[in-house]
Amino acid sequence: MGTSVPARDTSGTGEADRSGRPAEADRNVGAAGAGGNGPSRGADSTTATATGGNGRPAAPTGNDEPGRSGRRGAPVPPRPGHSPALSTGVPRAAARIGAFAVCQAAVLAGFGLLITGPAREFWPMTAEDTAVEALEDARTTTLDTASTIASALGDTATVVGLTLLACLALVLVPRLPRWREAVFLAVGVSLQSMIFVLITASVDRTRPDVERMDDSPPTSSYTSGHTGAATALYAGLAVLVLSRVRAPWRKPLAALLLLLPLLVGLARLYRGMHHPTDVAGGLANGALSLFVVGRAVLPGHSWVGRPPADAMDIAVAAAEERPAPAQKQLTVIVNPTVTDEATQEQLRLVLAQHGYRDTPFVATTAEDTGGGQTAEALRAGTELIVVCGGDGTVRAVADALAGTGVPLVLVPSGTGNLLARHLHLPLRPAEALAAGLTGEPRALDLGRIEGDGFPAVHFTAMAGAGLDATMLEETSDRAKSVLGWPAYVLAGAKGLRTPRMRLTVRLDGGPELRRTARMVLLANIGTVQAGAAPVPAAKPDDGLLDLAVFDPRGAGGWLRAAGVLLRAKRRGAGGPDTRRTDTGGGRTSDPSRSAPGDGGPVEFHTFRRAELAFARPQSREIDGDPVGPGLRLTAEVRPGALTVMLPARER
Repeated sequence: MGTSVPARDTSGTGEADRSGRPAEADRNVGAAGAGGNGPSRGADSTTATATGGNGRPAAPTGNDEPGRSGRRGAPVPPRPGHSPALSTGVPRAAARIGAFAVCQAAVLAGFGLLITGPAREFWPMTAEDTAVEALEDARTTTLDTASTIASALGDTATVVGLTLLACLALVLVPRLPRWREAVFLAVGVSLQSMIFVLITASVDRTRPDVERMDDSPPTSSYTSGHTGAATALYAGLAVLVLSRVRAPWRKPLAALLLLLPLLVGLARLYRGMHHPTDVAGGLANGALSLFVVGRAVLPGHSWVGRPPADAMDIAVAAAEERPAPAQKQLTVIVNPTVTDEATQEQLRLVLAQHGYRDTPFVATTAEDTGGGQTAEALRAGTELIVVCGGDGTVRAVADALAGTGVPLVLVPSGTGNLLARHLHLPLRPAEALAAGLTGEPRALDLGRIEGDGFPAVHFTAMAGAGLDATMLEETSDRAKSVLGWPAYVLAGAKGLRTPRMRLTVRLDGGPELRRTARMVLLANIGTVQAGAAPVPAAKPDDGLLDLAVFDPRGAGGWLRAAGVLLRAKRRGAGGPDTRRTDTGGGRTSDPSRSAPGDGGPVEFHTFRRAELAFARPQSREIDGDPVGPGLRLTAEVRPGALTVMLPARER
């Protein structure tokens, strides 16, 4: 039995716009979108408490505390310049930035040691001096002046001064301070500088043997500090222009800003201060710094701020102004290890705007990851389930919902979020919830799988054995929380050392197929993180499951496998599945192979029932959760067993 998560009565304050209405509340309410169900009448509370074993809410309490804003009083103006959006999640964001920065510094330093060591006698490194000497021969008075101006754009004083001015402008000029954007720019430029210092301390490279037009600082030629700083500043401004400005001139301005780092790099080459690879390293350092910080700070890839105290009142008042259609009983199943309190408060705000007040939030536990809580909610008469968690939580809830017809709203909060990604759902929890509440039901397939050592369960995305399962076993929860999906890539390197497996496959009662493999995947969907598509043609509504057998040998085999996947992805994108050709007995295979089992790097089949037997115990996983090693897997499709609420455009 799950435990219920009480809603918290927030006491933070938000920034107010000129109308006196809290800006953060407006922003959070707006994220939910318009429309939705009307309110449930009879309660006058800003909190939705859910206590007790049945997951139902306790009696509501009002919010009439003196000095606080409530539905009966006017909002109190907040402290000027205070940003509740930056009040939570900072340690996690800082840890993620730090972890990626270490990897970034290591990669760039390693590249520097490569070009100054084993690769220095190979092209294009051998041609770098010739290129710099050619620029020296082309010097003219006019070009000297132009290069002086361009180089100055990357000077320390220029970059620091412009960064400070831009950050002050982002905070002081707009009616609502742009705190996230200011932090993004300041931290991006600073991170680039710190990594530059680490790299120059690790890689000792002399400057080109030409007449240098500037004084040589006592640092290594690799990387170009001017170019890196210019990239972080001007490319960062370009990102903000493209993402925050709606005027028609935004694209020309962004293009001009992106051109400036290239001009700085060219000027540094012209003035004899760097080799071409030094400039390339500077461009990479600046761009990667922006990427790392942007993923952690900018909206869409960032920590979640807690809404202000009166945001719920505003959302409820807005909902009560609309007509109240018949409302379904709703329960939220939430994994508290990946969904913090601030995110849960954002979700309550969205629910209130759509007319769902006092909605029970039921927490999963280590012993019951969602199935028991869902079954209890169904017995209590719930007509709509919202699941907020990762792939494992979604799988457990879907397992309990299989065949019931009760619709599910997906709110992705985990590391992979495979089903949500495949369905092109929003990955920000508040937006995903709003999309589901206003969506339409759609029947999707489930896979049912069993094996030695675990009972029959359903999966929504993929199950498998071999390399992918080993990779999941080697990835710690801490690494996933700090690094996200790249943590799987790091763990995958260890799995490459494991021996390939031997197995037999029987599809839909047909003959046994004997194979060797690095990994096998049983897929209901085809795509995973970062846009990769290991089973490109798998679809969750075609009444079939897909089998992919990966058996690449050496680096060349992995490259061939990547080529097969890219070709199959292009054929399967946006239209009917042209990859599959019937081979009899309900089974299909990939026509890009001359024959199944001919030793190619990857082999595809589709099936309704598959039986896999391994010669030795193999690591296995179901929807991203390891289930222990074993000798057997049996999977079959359950067409249309799960009903999911999807935006109308996805139908």
